Amino acid sequence: MCDSRARNRIRRSGPSVRNVAGMTEPTPGEAALLDDDLTADLRTKVTEAWQEFNRALAAGLAQLPSGASLELTLDPTASGTEDAIYSVCLETEPAGTVTGLAVGNANLPDGYRLGRAAVGDLVALGWSPPGVIAGSGESFGLRLPAGDAPKLAVIATRTLRDVYGAPHPAFLTYAAHLADGSAVDLPALGTARSIFDAEQPETPARADSTALPLGERVALTVARLLKTPLDQLTVDGDGDINIRAGSAMVFVRVRDNPPLIDVFSPVLTEVEPSEQLYAKLSELTNRMPIGRLYCAKDTVWASVPVFGRDFQPSHLMLAVQVMTGLADELDDRLQGEFGGKRFFGDPDKSAAGTERTGMYL
Repeated sequence: MCDSRARNRIRRSGPSVRNVAGMTEPTPGEAALLDDDLTADLRTKVTEAWQEFNRALAAGLAQLPSGASLELTLDPTASGTEDAIYSVCLETEPAGTVTGLAVGNANLPDGYRLGRAAVGDLVALGWSPPGVIAGSGESFGLRLPAGDAPKLAVIATRTLRDVYGAPHPAFLTYAAHLADGSAVDLPALGTARSIFDAEQPETPARADSTALPLGERVALTVARLLKTPLDQLTVDGDGDINIRAGSAMVFVRVRDNPPLIDVFSPVLTEVEPSEQLYAKLSELTNRMPIGRLYCAKDTVWASVPVFGRDFQPSHLMLAVQVMTGLADELDDRLQGEFGGKRFFGDPDKSAAGTERTGMYL
């Protein structure tokens, strides 16, 4: 049944390395390719990830057996919400209904409680106040027929995205289980991470990996670095591997012609371009042993390229480690000086109204 067990399943992990050396710069022609679609509309990319999550959630709910629970949680380690656990739990019942619970203020610490606007948004989505639905206790509740899986998926998705402030489904974890705690096999929910899958053994190295296509070698390398099964990497509709890094999001993109891997991150969004900003980015780029920072439209990007010819997994591992640490640190520094928003938003605000909504949606 739905309870607080999701809190105990959160894992705190993540590489943090600040220096990198020995990596090969791409040629000028290869570097130019990084601008072609790297700065494509980020809003579209995030929207498509949420749409994919919503479709997968609707399909998963339709397959959930009677008596099973599905817990969806905003990972506090990745999102920067500290001890605040924002979660939605959906439980199927023998009567052919689904009961949903959404965390309320009684289970949230000071500074992270829902404001009046957020509570109003929950009610508008279909949630009843705590205690109204039988068994809801201190959580917001709802009860709908199991056949309304698409509607349930929309409510859960919008709750996590618009009310609890998840910026991207890759910041979500989920666990489907029966009352005895045993796992329920459920198709992947987009780029969200399964807690049960995360407990599987590390992906082993493959002796014949040098014969694989570059994309597969990159995926194997990232899976080993993140200590996750290869088939559990979060890959979006563009084919980019998604990696959560504190308040930032890091993407790994593979290009075949010429062979090139780009590790990049939208460090800051909704920022006003200025001469001072360009000068600061140039100064910071000159300090980086490889890679660059630049502003395109209203987004500051960080990018570290890795040469695909004679691919060296250690170079990619260093690039990912550098970017995950760099992006999570720079977004705070640049936001303080130039404003704008971090990918995750502002973790020191409460979930009231627009203060903690999904950044683009």
